[in-house]
Amino acid sequence: MILRPLFLAAPLLLGGCVVGTIASTAVDVVTLPVKIVSAGVDAATTSQSEADQKRGREVRKAEEKAGREAREAEKQRAAACKQASKRGEPCPPPSQPTS
Repeated sequence: MILRPLFLAAPLLLGGCVVGTIASTAVDVVTLPVKIVSAGVDAATTSQSEADQKRGREVRKAEEKAGREAREAEKQRAAACKQASKRGEPCPPPSQPTS
């Protein structure tokens, strides 16, 4: 008996929730194409900071490569010097970097 009035009043009390949900869904549906287009434009364009970061990565990789090559050349020179000293010859001069 007590539950009957509550069941009758429930649609009136919960009506705002349904309307709010429908309005929220409508806003999401309307703004979705705008979000998709803006994401596509953002993916297709490169900002100045992104370009700077990319250039910095390229420079850093080039410096790392040059460092690896220099260390490898020094190892080879040291090995050649060791071999030359075993034969009683002077060490070969260090090679000049090619730029």
